[in-house]
Amino acid sequence: VQLQASGGGLVQAGGSLRLSCATSGSIIGIKAMKWYRQAPGKEREWVASIIPNGIVNYADPAKGRFSISRDRAKKTVYLQMNSLEPRDTANYYCNIDTVYKSYWGQGTLVTVSS
Repeated sequence: VQLQASGGGLVQAGGSLRLSCATSGSIIGIKAMKWYRQAPGKEREWVASIIPNGIVNYADPAKGRFSISRDRAKKTVYLQMNSLEPRDTANYYCNIDTVYKSYWGQGTLVTVSS
């Protein structure tokens, strides 16, 4: 099983980016699909999650600006990020939590300039 995150880049404050996390291989027993981020010098923090029935949850900094979704056919999880702010600058990681283990993708860097 591999998770491939993409979509990061440099954007001005107020701009938008859409991150993608493409999965390969068979993943069973999914509990949740999540996005985390880690800013320089800070601990990794949870950003958003979606569970198999479609219910979503967001950390407070993401509420009203970010949207997590999934495309079952493409086996991809997305994070649409709008109204980006310099404080959103971080490496963003996708995670799939199953009843058996937790899978992580490599980070994709998001840099928001003021």
